[in-house]
Amino acid sequence: MALVGYEFLRQVLRLTAFPRERPALVKPVTRVEPTDSFLAIPRHVAPDNDDPVEHVLFALKHEGTDLQILAEALPKIEGGLLVAALRRSPTGAYVRTACYLWEQFTRELLTDLPEIAGPTVEVFDDERYVTGPVRRDPRWRVSFNGLGSISYCATVRRTDYLRQAIQSDVLGRTREFIASLGKGVLDRTLAWAYLHETEDSFAIEREAPSEDKARAFIAVLHQAHEGRPLSEEYLVELQNLVLTSPFDKAASYRMEQNWLRGPGRGASGVTYLPPPPEMVLELMTELTAFANTAPREVDPVIAASVASFGFVFIHPFLDGNGRLSRFLFHHALCRSGRLDKGLILPVSVAMKRNETDYLSALQGYSKQVRERWSVRWIDEGTYDMRFNGNPAIYRYWDATHCVEFGYRMAEQALEFDLRHETEFLVHYDKIMKAVNERFDLRGNDLSTLVVCCLDNAGKLSRNRRKQFSGRVPERVFDYIEEVAQDVLPASASADPGADPSSGA
Repeated sequence: MALVGYEFLRQVLRLTAFPRERPALVKPVTRVEPTDSFLAIPRHVAPDNDDPVEHVLFALKHEGTDLQILAEALPKIEGGLLVAALRRSPTGAYVRTACYLWEQFTRELLTDLPEIAGPTVEVFDDERYVTGPVRRDPRWRVSFNGLGSISYCATVRRTDYLRQAIQSDVLGRTREFIASLGKGVLDRTLAWAYLHETEDSFAIEREAPSEDKARAFIAVLHQAHEGRPLSEEYLVELQNLVLTSPFDKAASYRMEQNWLRGPGRGASGVTYLPPPPEMVLELMTELTAFANTAPREVDPVIAASVASFGFVFIHPFLDGNGRLSRFLFHHALCRSGRLDKGLILPVSVAMKRNETDYLSALQGYSKQVRERWSVRWIDEGTYDMRFNGNPAIYRYWDATHCVEFGYRMAEQALEFDLRHETEFLVHYDKIMKAVNERFDLRGNDLSTLVVCCLDNAGKLSRNRRKQFSGRVPERVFDYIEEVAQDVLPASASADPGADPSSGA
């Protein structure tokens, strides 16, 4: 069993790039066969020597494009070896791609070249990856088509789930659903969505917003529809709006190293370290350029997920990054032009309900980054932190799992949260109308009882009946339940404890 391709390069060249999820291994098979844990390679297909150029070409052909490994591996390969391979195959797609990337990553030019020929080849195979706009390099007859630029690029693999999710057109279905609502119900549904999106975005960070904080964040969410391009100035402005403490408000992107802490003591409590401060401006410039254009060039939910997770991985401020990352999800959806002004998908509500999966999506990247840092505890709040990795780990990352999570949250935000709240309002209005036509009750009392009845699958608890017994006749309690049972679907009244995410 021998390693070949990317994992061979990673180990032999002693790279700090992340291990492959499915490394290529020579196995007793007759053709290339993917398995859940590795890519099985026949002996006759594998490189027959340890020449790193041969393994680069093999990897590009059989394993796809891994810019994180290539950005660290290619500068370790002497350029003359690539030129020699090019001379053997001047029209070869993979050797031309390797030469193009070598020049990009080393910022040097290969010389003494043969005449370059052959059809233009793209860095990312659009059958295997979600791709972006094409930028052609005539020197190599190679086009860069990644999600970002050659300096900062996320990779999104076209998994079976994502192929189906893209076809499902969640934003189109959201618009259709909203168009089906009457104005009164629509206004109340959106008011609920903005409020709960705010509360749950704070709740993810274990914080309950004050009325002032909630009002400020709701105002920020509304700005997503204004179409203002992202920039350092605008993001600083937004960061200042979502934070109330003057000591936490930024004047620019951070100029010092920050980190995230978990429950552990000392160095073990440091769970993630974003890029060193000297990288932040460049990375944010690249990310905001992507976020400003991608929503109209690629699938908007994919663009939103890359922008949101990419932002939180860079962590450009000392505080407020989590809330701003979730704002960027909305900014991308609105910038796509696919959501009418004022419309919002409450993805943070879905994220709060799926916090374990949210954390898993973050940790898939952050845990591996943490392993590339050495952290020594000096005193409480003071550490000696040294980055032992290659900057490529911050420039090139696999966003597939983050995008899949983003799509699941967008789907749940529509199919459970918006639809559930709309159905709640319709049922509420019907019960209120029926009871008001028959009995004369205080408005606040009736409203409270109807809400409690709907929240309890059409039943009023004994404690609730006792609480209002002094001013509400017993027959009114019974009538509220009777009407509720009529308006609620059978499944809702039968199973009040159903998992809200089970049908999403």
